[in-house]
Amino acid sequence: MTSLRKLGSSGLEVFPLSLGGNVFGWTADEATSFAVLDAYAAAGGNFVDTADGYSAWVPGHQGGESETIIGKWVKARGNRSDVVIATKVSQHPEYQGLSAVNIKAAADASLRRLDTDYIDLYYTHFDKPEIPVEEIIGALDELVTAGKVRAIGASNISAERLAASLEFSDREGLAKYVALQPHYNLVSRDTYEGPLQDLAARYGLAAVPYYALAAGFLTGKYRPGTTVDSPRAGGAAKHLETERGRRVLKALDEIAEAHDAPIPTIALAWLAAQPTVVAPIASARTPDQLPALLGVADLTLTETELSRLTEASA
Repeated sequence: MTSLRKLGSSGLEVFPLSLGGNVFGWTADEATSFAVLDAYAAAGGNFVDTADGYSAWVPGHQGGESETIIGKWVKARGNRSDVVIATKVSQHPEYQGLSAVNIKAAADASLRRLDTDYIDLYYTHFDKPEIPVEEIIGALDELVTAGKVRAIGASNISAERLAASLEFSDREGLAKYVALQPHYNLVSRDTYEGPLQDLAARYGLAAVPYYALAAGFLTGKYRPGTTVDSPRAGGAAKHLETERGRRVLKALDEIAEAHDAPIPTIALAWLAAQPTVVAPIASARTPDQLPALLGVADLTLTETELSRLTEASA
């Protein structure tokens, strides 16, 4: 049985791979999404990540499609108490921004779509520097006090704003961020390493990185001369044009061969071994994509292998 990891100071314990819900209702229909969720849960997975804005970018969608599918799945399986659901606020077309009024209204809308009484982890999706941290934290604290939210986190926030938020929470005795969702992977390290990672370490925050596989590049399926049928292919393929991207692929190939493991497992294992990281986020459009992601729970890289990947990605 895979050991669960503590999510910062929240008291929540999570599987070392967070299942990304961005595909639910987008590239995975409801039946396929249920199959993916079932397979993840069967493997011991309990940490599902979504956002109120998923998938508003699809023509004809309103946003909240992913939350609705997750809510239906939890209801059908009767497993709400076994699943740690993380969702986010600020990007839904009808609930834009981080004003106190919007945060509370968006949370109620997410609760309705998820068909639940509480959200386990509620992130500010994109920080809005024009809103004082006092207003944001105050609203989030109200949600925690009301029992609608168990723990709070931040995604896409500067070190300065994160520090100000944490200091305000401490000073006023209000709910405090316990998790951070940064953009972080083997080909995007400066998006987290440095001041943000240092702050997370100092305050005991759990990092739950998104784009853990660089929009698919770190699955190894992008190679010179190949064409990949994916909505994210353009963004992923650009890493092939960089020397670092090619170095990382070479190192991943060699280490994957040594372990007889899929390339995504190796890329996620490097990420999971980094300071402050508790559970990388990765999504699967179909159940057969899951094993390569779930493998991170049981694979430990040697110090030599970790160093090899760190050097290749420098």
